[in-house]
Amino acid sequence: MVLLKTKQSQDKQDILEKEALSDKKHEKTWIREKSFQCSQCGKVLQNRSSIALHMRTHSGEKPFKCNQCGKAYSSSSYLTRHKRIHTGEKPYECRDHCGKALSSLSSLKAHLRIHTGEKPYTCDQCGRTFRMSCNLNVHKKMHAGKKPCMCNDCGKAFRDRSCLKEHMRIHTGEKPFECNQCGKAFRLKSLLNLHKKIHTRSKPYQCKECGKAFSGLLSYRRHMKKHTREKKPFKCSDCGKAFARHVSLTIHIRTHTGEKPYECDQCGKTFSVRCNLTVHKRVHTGEKPYQCNVCGRAFSKLLTLRRHRESTHGGQKS
Repeated sequence: MVLLKTKQSQDKQDILEKEALSDKKHEKTWIREKSFQCSQCGKVLQNRSSIALHMRTHSGEKPFKCNQCGKAYSSSSYLTRHKRIHTGEKPYECRDHCGKALSSLSSLKAHLRIHTGEKPYTCDQCGRTFRMSCNLNVHKKMHAGKKPCMCNDCGKAFRDRSCLKEHMRIHTGEKPFECNQCGKAFRLKSLLNLHKKIHTRSKPYQCKECGKAFSGLLSYRRHMKKHTREKKPFKCSDCGKAFARHVSLTIHIRTHTGEKPYECDQCGKTFSVRCNLTVHKRVHTGEKPYQCNVCGRAFSKLLTLRRHRESTHGGQKS
């Protein structure tokens, strides 16, 4: 009787195992039928059009060409977004906050993070967070030490071509961004946008804590620090000092360890903070990127320029 029950139990177990195996086979068959796998990188996509678009990342094929400037793209949606540069169309509006219009949905999503303060992209090495993935990618090159774009005039190296292009204007004196109201020109588009707010009196950056509004993002961020001073989750285990950001704690810890990871490749002098090395290198290159708008005299440090304005021009900026 006992043997009969044992045999029945074993038979039942065998049936369950066969059913489970059958389910797994069915699941794999369904995946094969309902998805498409890239033969080069193994990525799985849900339909033929997605796999066709994905394959262009490997082949480099860009069949969609702009009839105005000739620039080509791998998908029609990228071309549609590009064409708005020529037409000036900006169909996506920041309705809840500042009313700014943007040319793409992705740009709107990134813009909204200015108001919300959201920074979803985190560096896995130092903990620094970013609003956009492209900014994180550029930042990661800093840890890797990658600076492939070098200035032929002063030897300074940059992580990408756009940074080098902006830097070159220091040497050339080029100021391509001109205010259409007063004619004042600027080296960077961001500086022009900030300047324009003087004319419009626009203050798109509003503090959710107290309601105060600001014309510039820098002023807004400086103000927000007043509210976040109490929120300092990163604490030094040596002295107990707390910080709002992980990167600030990392820099602070070097005051205890004496670590100076940034070394000048010309004289060997070391620094605990990268920005101090950047300023130091100007001793060798002779670069003076900070120019007085009143008398034209140039300086290697921003602080020196400010002191010059105070002592010579009474704090006058323009």
